[in-house]
Amino acid sequence: MVDDRVTTSKLEHYLNLTKMAREKATRIHEEGTPEYMQLDILLRMADDYASDAKHFMDTGDYVRAFGAINYAHAWIDAGVKLRLLDGHGDDNLFTLP
Repeated sequence: MVDDRVTTSKLEHYLNLTKMAREKATRIHEEGTPEYMQLDILLRMADDYASDAKHFMDTGDYVRAFGAINYAHAWIDAGVKLRLLDGHGDDNLFTLP
């Protein structure tokens, strides 16, 4: 049987996973380059969605929280895939290039 409920523990797991990804991934390009500026946009989106996820969780809207945290992680993962971020070989947190 598949457990398809969005629970507090599942949300906390994915919030933590995304936090770990955000902390682990590091910039590849130098400040002032077009890639650096593009990455700023990606990371801003990731941070905004992570913030939204926490807000939705705090207000009891677990479905939206789950969606938002997955979007947050996807923005970080996209940065790694596009080689704007270094995922340091971690294929558990990222879809590596």
